[in-house]
Amino acid sequence: MQPNFEISKMNYQQTLNYLFSQLPMYQRVGKAAYKADLGVTLALDEYFEHPHKHYPTVHVAGTNGKGSVSHMLASVLKESGYKVGLYTSPHLKDFRERIRINGEMVPEKFVVDFVKIHKEKFEQIKPSFFEMTVAMAFEYFAQEKVDIAVVEVGLGGRLDSTNVISPEISVITNIGLDHTDLLGDTIEKIAYEKAGVIKPNTPVVISQTQPEIRDVFKDVAQEKNSSIVFADEIYGGTEQITDQTLFKEYNIQENGKPFLESLRLDLVGDYQLYNLIGALATIKILNKQGRFKVGEDSIKKGLCSIAKNTGIMGRWQTLGQSPLIICDTGHNTDGVRQLVNQIQNTPHKHLHMIIGMVGDKNVEGILKMLPKEATYYFTRASIPRALDAEILTAKARILGLNGETHKSVKGAMEEAKKNAGSNDLIFIGGSTFVVADALI
Repeated sequence: MQPNFEISKMNYQQTLNYLFSQLPMYQRVGKAAYKADLGVTLALDEYFEHPHKHYPTVHVAGTNGKGSVSHMLASVLKESGYKVGLYTSPHLKDFRERIRINGEMVPEKFVVDFVKIHKEKFEQIKPSFFEMTVAMAFEYFAQEKVDIAVVEVGLGGRLDSTNVISPEISVITNIGLDHTDLLGDTIEKIAYEKAGVIKPNTPVVISQTQPEIRDVFKDVAQEKNSSIVFADEIYGGTEQITDQTLFKEYNIQENGKPFLESLRLDLVGDYQLYNLIGALATIKILNKQGRFKVGEDSIKKGLCSIAKNTGIMGRWQTLGQSPLIICDTGHNTDGVRQLVNQIQNTPHKHLHMIIGMVGDKNVEGILKMLPKEATYYFTRASIPRALDAEILTAKARILGLNGETHKSVKGAMEEAKKNAGSNDLIFIGGSTFVVADALI
């Protein structure tokens, strides 16, 4: 039985409870919330009179990196003096992280009023949580008259609720095997779904050339008469020695020649280089189009202040020192492979791994990649999709990973801190929602 909500009297927390309980939410329940068509999204868009048409947009899709690229672009555009809307998902601590303007979250009052004003329509067409949140973001950006909005795809691309926009540029980041039950069981099928964001006569940037799917993107771009740029065929970067808990510094080359020297990036994951060059290629096209002017100074300022300008969290984020505590939202085989490499390259005496997963991921495939010499703290995030910690522990032990089961992420963190020496490394991850619990 659904809770009885009297919407006219709801405060912000009650409004969130209504959203989460009345409408399917992929973040919490998974596949049951996924809709394989845009019918409801299009009906909502018609009802709100297409608010996204009132401002230019950049659309960012991909398996890994789309959130980072979205935040990079928003930060650089903000430093260029523009009023920038940013729509991302999922949130980690507060629902309002999904909808920001120049880093400021949508006001609680707007969320409450939006639900209150439009409740009859919602109850009539029954949108999913994500469909309604996308509509909320587009309407908020229109009311606030943003100069541009950066819109991150939620899941897939072709049938994602964000795919009603006609962007200035589409961006597609790394493609990996994730959500295979919804998007397809091969990287080619998944790439085709992501390529659904390519619009007619609209340039597309591919941040990382992956030979097995290069032609998927080229064929769709040709079919749509859209120019296509593979960013890593234009840009390259060499990393400088830095304090890697604060920032990374790169010398960037464009077509083999020096372009941006000593470029500092405050997202310090090793995996960020492809995201960075994807963002740079996107900025170059925006400049060429002439509607926006982004100078080198704004690029440098924006890329070294992403966290401050956008509020991004959970990307190789340092939570403590002595012992060093790192969290990261990487949760599929491609993402975890890069995280394991970075863990190995981070100085530490002993490794403590706080790990939880959701049941619809390639659990065994990810566990096989994790270092066997670490001490493990197996746990589960506080969402229905989370894999039971006892099941995770049993699967891990079969693969030679040793550790204990903990009922909560916070409990696992307390135990790891108790056991760790000052020169040890505590890593928290396996799922976006494990990181969310660690940050709350």
